[in-house]
Amino acid sequence: MKFIAYYRVSTDRQGKSGLGLDAQRSAVTAFSSGRGTILGEFTEVESGRKIDRPQLQAALDAAARHRATLVIARLDRLARNVAFIANLMDSRVDFVACDMPEANRLTLHILAAVAEHEREMISLRTKAALAAARERGIRLGNPDCQGARTVAAERLSAAADRFAATLRPMVEGLRNQGLSLRAVASELNHRGIRTARGSEWQATSVRNLLARQS
Repeated sequence: MKFIAYYRVSTDRQGKSGLGLDAQRSAVTAFSSGRGTILGEFTEVESGRKIDRPQLQAALDAAARHRATLVIARLDRLARNVAFIANLMDSRVDFVACDMPEANRLTLHILAAVAEHEREMISLRTKAALAAARERGIRLGNPDCQGARTVAAERLSAAADRFAATLRPMVEGLRNQGLSLRAVASELNHRGIRTARGSEWQATSVRNLLARQS
Protein backbone atom coordinates (compact mmCIF):
# COMPACT_ATOMS: atom_id res chain seq x y z
CA MET A 1 0.00 0.00 0.00
CA LYS A 2 1.15 3.56 -0.75
CA PHE A 3 0.69 6.42 1.72
CA ILE A 4 0.90 10.20 1.65
CA ALA A 5 1.37 11.61 5.16
CA TYR A 6 -0.21 14.85 6.32
CA TYR A 7 0.74 16.60 9.55
CA ARG A 8 -0.69 19.77 11.06
CA VAL A 9 0.43 22.06 13.88
CA SER A 10 -1.57 25.05 15.01
CA THR A 11 0.98 27.85 15.31
CA ASP A 12 4.14 29.02 13.61
CA ARG A 13 6.01 28.56 16.89
CA GLN A 14 4.92 24.93 17.07
CA GLY A 15 5.89 24.43 13.45
CA LYS A 16 9.40 25.76 13.98
CA SER A 17 9.96 23.92 17.25
CA GLY A 18 8.51 20.62 16.06
CA LEU A 19 6.15 20.59 19.05
CA GLY A 20 3.61 17.89 18.35
CA LEU A 21 5.05 17.19 14.92
CA ASP A 22 7.44 14.45 16.06
CA ALA A 23 4.59 12.63 17.80
CA GLN A 24 2.47 12.75 14.64
CA ARG A 25 5.32 11.53 12.46
CA SER A 26 6.08 8.69 14.90
CA ALA A 27 2.42 7.59 14.90
CA VAL A 28 2.26 7.60 11.10
CA THR A 29 5.59 5.78 10.76
CA ALA A 30 4.50 3.10 13.23
CA PHE A 31 1.17 2.67 11.48
CA SER A 32 2.63 2.41 7.98
CA SER A 33 5.41 0.03 9.00
CA GLY A 34 4.59 -3.37 7.55
CA ARG A 35 1.57 -1.97 5.73
CA GLY A 36 3.18 0.03 2.95
CA THR A 37 5.45 2.88 1.93
CA ILE A 38 5.20 6.61 2.68
CA LEU A 39 5.74 8.34 -0.67
CA GLY A 40 5.57 11.91 0.62
CA GLU A 41 4.99 14.08 3.67
CA PHE A 42 3.19 17.43 3.89
CA THR A 43 3.13 19.68 6.95
CA GLU A 44 0.60 22.47 7.55
CA VAL A 45 1.00 25.27 10.10
CA GLU A 46 -2.58 26.39 10.42
CA SER A 47 -5.54 26.67 12.77
CA GLY A 48 -7.91 23.70 12.83
CA ARG A 49 -10.85 26.02 12.15
CA LYS A 50 -9.69 27.07 8.70
CA ILE A 51 -10.65 25.00 5.71
CA ASP A 52 -8.30 26.60 3.18
CA ARG A 53 -5.07 24.62 3.59
CA PRO A 54 -2.57 24.57 0.71
CA GLN A 55 -0.48 21.75 2.14
CA LEU A 56 -3.52 19.54 2.68
CA GLN A 57 -4.63 20.17 -0.89
CA ALA A 58 -1.13 19.34 -2.09
CA ALA A 59 -1.23 16.12 -0.06
CA LEU A 60 -4.60 15.19 -1.56
CA ASP A 61 -3.34 15.91 -5.07
CA ALA A 62 -0.27 13.73 -4.47
CA ALA A 63 -2.41 10.92 -3.06
CA ALA A 64 -4.70 11.07 -6.09
CA ARG A 65 -1.75 11.15 -8.48
CA HIS A 66 -0.07 8.13 -6.91
CA ARG A 67 -3.33 6.37 -6.05
CA ALA A 68 -2.20 6.43 -2.44
CA THR A 69 -4.01 6.70 0.87
CA LEU A 70 -3.78 9.92 2.87
CA VAL A 71 -2.64 9.00 6.40
CA ILE A 72 -2.94 11.26 9.45
CA ALA A 73 -1.99 10.69 13.08
CA ARG A 74 -5.32 11.78 14.55
CA LEU A 75 -8.68 12.78 13.14
CA ASP A 76 -8.50 16.19 14.81
CA ARG A 77 -5.35 16.95 12.81
CA LEU A 78 -7.63 17.44 9.81
CA ALA A 79 -10.33 19.73 11.17
CA ARG A 80 -13.02 20.22 13.76
CA ASN A 81 -15.59 20.88 11.10
CA VAL A 82 -18.27 18.47 9.94
CA ALA A 83 -18.61 19.93 6.44
CA PHE A 84 -14.85 19.72 5.87
CA ILE A 85 -14.67 16.06 6.89
CA ALA A 86 -17.77 15.25 4.85
CA ASN A 87 -16.30 16.88 1.74
CA LEU A 88 -13.04 15.01 2.22
CA MET A 89 -14.91 11.74 2.65
CA ASP A 90 -16.70 12.40 -0.65
CA SER A 91 -13.44 13.06 -2.48
CA ARG A 92 -11.63 10.51 -4.63
CA VAL A 93 -8.87 10.10 -2.05
CA ASP A 94 -9.02 7.45 0.68
CA PHE A 95 -7.72 8.44 4.07
CA VAL A 96 -7.07 6.76 7.38
CA ALA A 97 -6.46 8.04 10.92
CA CYS A 98 -3.80 6.12 12.86
CA ASP A 99 -5.72 6.43 16.14
CA MET A 100 -8.81 4.76 14.64
CA PRO A 101 -7.93 2.80 11.48
CA GLU A 102 -11.00 0.59 11.77
CA ALA A 103 -13.41 3.52 11.72
CA ASN A 104 -15.96 3.57 8.92
CA ARG A 105 -17.38 6.67 7.26
CA LEU A 106 -20.26 6.98 9.75
CA THR A 107 -17.84 6.82 12.68
CA LEU A 108 -15.61 9.50 11.16
CA HIS A 109 -18.56 11.79 10.49
CA ILE A 110 -19.83 11.40 14.06
CA LEU A 111 -16.39 12.03 15.55
CA ALA A 112 -16.09 15.20 13.49
CA ALA A 113 -19.55 16.28 14.64
CA VAL A 114 -18.59 15.67 18.27
CA ALA A 115 -15.40 17.73 17.86
CA GLU A 116 -17.33 20.60 16.30
CA HIS A 117 -19.95 20.35 19.05
CA GLU A 118 -17.27 20.61 21.74
CA ARG A 119 -15.93 23.79 20.13
CA GLU A 120 -19.43 25.28 19.97
CA MET A 121 -20.16 24.39 23.59
CA ILE A 122 -16.96 26.07 24.78
CA SER A 123 -18.03 29.27 23.04
CA LEU A 124 -21.54 29.14 24.49
CA ARG A 125 -20.31 28.43 28.02
CA THR A 126 -17.95 31.38 27.76
CA LYS A 127 -20.85 33.64 26.83
CA ALA A 128 -22.93 32.28 29.73
CA ALA A 129 -20.04 32.87 32.14
CA LEU A 130 -19.69 36.46 30.93
CA ALA A 131 -23.41 37.02 31.47
CA ALA A 132 -23.12 35.62 35.01
CA ALA A 133 -20.19 37.95 35.67
CA ARG A 134 -22.30 40.92 34.61
CA GLU A 135 -24.98 39.88 37.08
CA ARG A 136 -22.36 39.95 39.84
CA GLY A 137 -21.71 43.59 39.02
CA ILE A 138 -18.65 43.18 36.82
CA ARG A 139 -18.86 45.79 34.06
CA LEU A 140 -18.73 44.20 30.64
CA GLY A 141 -20.03 45.07 27.20
CA ASN A 142 -23.67 43.95 27.24
CA PRO A 143 -25.87 45.50 29.97
CA ASP A 144 -28.70 42.97 29.40
CA CYS A 145 -27.33 40.27 31.75
CA GLN A 146 -30.44 38.16 32.12
CA GLY A 147 -31.22 38.32 28.42
CA ALA A 148 -27.71 37.22 27.55
CA ARG A 149 -27.88 34.32 29.99
CA THR A 150 -31.25 33.24 28.63
CA VAL A 151 -30.00 33.29 25.05
CA ALA A 152 -26.86 31.37 26.03
CA ALA A 153 -28.91 28.76 27.91
CA GLU A 154 -31.24 28.31 24.95
CA ARG A 155 -28.31 27.87 22.59
CA LEU A 156 -26.67 25.36 24.92
CA SER A 157 -29.88 23.34 25.01
CA ALA A 158 -30.21 23.48 21.22
CA ALA A 159 -26.58 22.41 20.81
CA ALA A 160 -27.16 19.49 23.18
CA ASP A 161 -30.20 18.46 21.12
CA ARG A 162 -28.16 18.50 17.92
CA PHE A 163 -25.42 16.50 19.60
CA ALA A 164 -27.91 13.86 20.76
CA ALA A 165 -29.51 13.67 17.31
CA THR A 166 -26.09 13.16 15.70
CA LEU A 167 -24.97 10.44 18.08
CA ARG A 168 -28.29 8.63 18.53
CA PRO A 169 -28.01 6.40 15.40
CA MET A 170 -24.69 4.99 16.61
CA VAL A 171 -25.96 4.47 20.16
CA GLU A 172 -29.17 2.84 18.97
CA GLY A 173 -27.15 0.61 16.66
CA LEU A 174 -25.03 -0.59 19.57
CA ARG A 175 -28.13 -1.21 21.65
CA ASN A 176 -29.68 -3.19 18.79
CA GLN A 177 -26.61 -5.42 18.89
CA GLY A 178 -27.63 -6.39 22.42
CA LEU A 179 -25.20 -4.18 24.34
CA SER A 180 -26.23 -2.95 27.75
CA LEU A 181 -26.16 0.75 28.61
CA ARG A 182 -22.90 0.20 30.46
CA ALA A 183 -21.40 -1.68 27.50
CA VAL A 184 -22.47 1.09 25.13
CA ALA A 185 -20.80 3.65 27.40
CA SER A 186 -17.62 1.60 27.41
CA GLU A 187 -17.64 1.31 23.61
CA LEU A 188 -18.13 5.06 23.13
CA ASN A 189 -15.25 5.77 25.50
CA HIS A 190 -13.10 3.25 23.63
CA ARG A 191 -13.81 5.05 20.35
CA GLY A 192 -12.71 8.36 21.84
CA ILE A 193 -16.18 9.90 21.81
CA ARG A 194 -17.10 12.13 24.75
CA THR A 195 -20.40 13.35 26.13
CA ALA A 196 -21.81 16.79 25.33
CA ARG A 197 -19.93 18.12 28.36
CA GLY A 198 -16.67 16.48 27.32
CA SER A 199 -16.79 13.75 29.98
CA GLU A 200 -16.54 9.98 29.74
CA TRP A 201 -19.74 8.07 29.20
CA GLN A 202 -21.62 6.29 31.96
CA ALA A 203 -24.72 4.12 31.70
CA THR A 204 -26.82 7.04 32.95
CA SER A 205 -25.48 9.44 30.31
CA VAL A 206 -26.28 6.90 27.57
CA ARG A 207 -29.82 6.55 28.93
CA ASN A 208 -30.23 10.34 29.09
CA LEU A 209 -29.10 10.72 25.48
CA LEU A 210 -31.59 8.13 24.28
CA ALA A 211 -34.34 9.81 26.28
CA ARG A 212 -33.57 13.29 24.94
CA GLN A 213 -35.97 14.53 22.30
CA SER A 214 -34.41 15.17 18.89
